Amino acid sequence: MNRTVCTSALLSRGYRACTAKALNANGAPCWATDTALPAASSTLPRRSYSTQVKVRSYLQYVKRKIKPPPCPPYTHVCQVGDPVLRSHAAAVDPVEIPGPEIQKVIGTMVRVMRKLECVGLSAPQVGVPLRILALEFPEKMLEDSVPAARQARGLSVQPLRVFVNPRLRVLDGRTVLFQEACESISGFSATVPRYLSVEISGLNEKGEAVTWQASGWPARILQHEMDHLDGVLYIDRMDCKTFINVRWEEHNE
Repeated sequence: MNRTVCTSALLSRGYRACTAKALNANGAPCWATDTALPAASSTLPRRSYSTQVKVRSYLQYVKRKIKPPPCPPYTHVCQVGDPVLRSHAAAVDPVEIPGPEIQKVIGTMVRVMRKLECVGLSAPQVGVPLRILALEFPEKMLEDSVPAARQARGLSVQPLRVFVNPRLRVLDGRTVLFQEACESISGFSATVPRYLSVEISGLNEKGEAVTWQASGWPARILQHEMDHLDGVLYIDRMDCKTFINVRWEEHNE
């Protein structure tokens, strides 16, 4: 069930959930069993195999002392492994949409999307676990595409559209397979099935109710971004055998 949360509370928490685990007096996680383990040989040095330990250079240490780390909404895209990408985004209180906090999130999303020349972006991708998505397919991007791809994929010019608290309804249950990529899984791509036609409804950046029916590539973009709001990535839906590094040929040169 979606729930509306106070945006200011999310901002104060930095849009992050703590993933650290408490340790007991012996240094073991609290949820560890009390079963005794064989004693380690006294001749072997103790080593830590924790993957949560961050090693930073002295330069990075000094940099963080002088300049604090950035806070969401980020001007970069969060990468797979970041807990925010696996969280279920919270609904936005409609009365807060015109406010400065939500407008800052939307503005940042649009700037990042255009900077990276991608066709869609969700709020969790800039570190904000709220149900907001944006998409845009500019004319220049269409002109740069191969004519055969335009027809096969159903590419079309789309103005900037922002949806807050979006709801998706499938209009055509048939699916089509195409290669898909994501800025949060940078450098990789895979074939993903998506519905041919969908309808999306929600609120725009002004808080006004909007509905849009999309087919072809715009429908794929909407389904991809809606997945982000539910903590789902395209790798959860892909054909695993088609998963590739888009620059694999360069590694052989």
